This record gives sequence, C-alpha cells and structure tokens, in this order.
Amino acid sequence: MRLRLLIRRLTVSAPRMAVRSALPWPLSWLLGALVLGFSAALALWAFEQGKHIAGVDSGSREEVRMLKYENLRISGLLEKAQSLVNTSQSQMIAEQTAQSELVEQIRRLEADNQGLRDDLGFFEQLIPASSGVASARIRSVQAEMLMPTQVRWQVLVIQAAKNPTAFKGTIELLVAGSLGGKPFSMTPQGSPRNISLMQYVRTTGVFDVPSDVLIKTLTVKLVQNGTVKSVQTFDF
Repeated sequence: MRLRLLIRRLTVSAPRMAVRSALPWPLSWLLGALVLGFSAALALWAFEQGKHIAGVDSGSREEVRMLKYENLRISGLLEKAQSLVNTSQSQMIAEQTAQSELVEQIRRLEADNQGLRDDLGFFEQLIPASSGVASARIRSVQAEMLMPTQVRWQVLVIQAAKNPTAFKGTIELLVAGSLGGKPFSMTPQGSPRNISLMQYVRTTGVFDVPSDVLIKTLTVKLVQNGTVKSVQTFDF
C-alpha cells in the first residue's frame, strides 16, 4: 500500500500545488516602482554625500572662482597694454612731426651755412689795405661748369678803407678759348653788369657757351666812367 502511494506521488498523475500571490498585479507593479524609486533616491543621496565628503564639489567651485579672478586680472592687463599702445602711438606721431620740423630746420641751416662758406671763401682772399684811400678792386673771381654748355661765375669787389665813398661802375666779362682748333672769344649775355658798393659787393650769374667751344679763361674787368679799375682772370 505504501509502495503504491509513493509511486503515485512520483508519477505525472500526482496532484500539484501552486502558490499564488494574494495581491493584485497593479498593486504589485506600484510597489515595485516605489521600491526602485526609493533605491534610486538613496543612491543619489549617497553619491552627493560622497562628493561632499571627498571635496570634489567644493574644489570645482574654488576652481571656477579662481578662473573668474584670473579672467578679470587678464582683462585688466589687456586694458593697460592697450592704453600703453595708444600712448606710444601718440608719442610716435609727435616725435615724427618734431623730427620732420627738425629736418627742415637743418636744411635751412645748411643752405645758410653754404652761403656763409661762400662768403668766407671770398673774404679769406682779402688783403687789408695799408692806406685809407678808397680803391675799388676785384678781389676774387670764381667759375665752374654746371653743364658742358653752361658756366656759373662769382665776382667779389671790395673797397678796403674806412668810410669809403660809394662806388658805382660795371662788371665786364670776356670768355676765351678755342673752337675747332682756332682761338675763340665771346662776351657772355648779361655783360656788362652795373654794380654799386660801399665796402664790398658779391655778384654772380650764369651764361651759356656753344657746345663745340673749349673754354680756357674767364676775364673780369671793373670799369668806372670808361676807366678800367681792376682786372682778374680765372683759368678753367
């Protein structure tokens, strides 16, 4: 008998027992959702507490604060640098203007200095007169070829005496040379030239010559009332 009961329990025909939940399935889903939400909230709380304990959050805030401070500092430095650049540009413009004015003044001084050197070159050849008698004389003649057909000349006439009387006369020029192997002479344009002086006078001019002429000398005469007072020749 016992054997039959045992066989019946072990075979397919044995009676089965199923355990079912006493709660309906909607309530089971709701309860599961609540459990999951609580678990997620608990995990988030634990994560935040971990960050706070580890100092990660405070470090990030401190880093952000330092970055803001560094940004403000760099902005201030940039503003100062821009101000210095603007000031330097203004100073540079002022210096360039002053330099241009200085260059122009130097040019004027050089021109004046050249005129003084020319006068000095003439006066270095002056010989003081031993007597007080006024006598106008040619003290210097200079000439140069500006171009093959153009000559520039300068003549200095003086009266070497104290309180001389006014002198009025003329300057006469004569050019001598050769043309085609033959002697050549000419009176340049602008000659004779009237002059008047008390102590001294310097007169200058430019004249043209034929292109085939080889100039050798320039002779200058000082004439008063038809009388030659002084003669001087310049050799090229």
